[in-house]
Amino acid sequence: MAQPDLIGIVARDMAASLRFYRLLGLDIPPNSDTEPHVEVVLPNGFRLAWDSLEMVKGIYPDWAEPVGHRMTLAFKCDQPAEVDALYERVIHNGYRSHKAPWDAFWGQRYAVVIDPDGNLIDLFAGL
Repeated sequence: MAQPDLIGIVARDMAASLRFYRLLGLDIPPNSDTEPHVEVVLPNGFRLAWDSLEMVKGIYPDWAEPVGHRMTLAFKCDQPAEVDALYERVIHNGYRSHKAPWDAFWGQRYAVVIDPDGNLIDLFAGL
């Protein structure tokens, strides 16, 4: 059976995208900002990758920028206060909010920020 292994993100500006994800705590090598493809292996073995817009268009000549939000990435924090702190760090560094931290009815502290490519990024922790 096929197993999920990697999520790929198309980056309009690789350096800006990687800077954002470093703020979320990902260990992305600093010398990768100009590469057309970058990937990191997360502690659980899952991979997250970024491809430059130019590279994607070279592979898929008919690729078109998506409209709307079909997927989100969610980053789990250890404590509810960490959601608030991470949200503030992201916003303080010039990135946009989609929804400020709140206590969700399903029992989690939740916030949503927007990465440089318009993807919604959830930050959450159990209450």
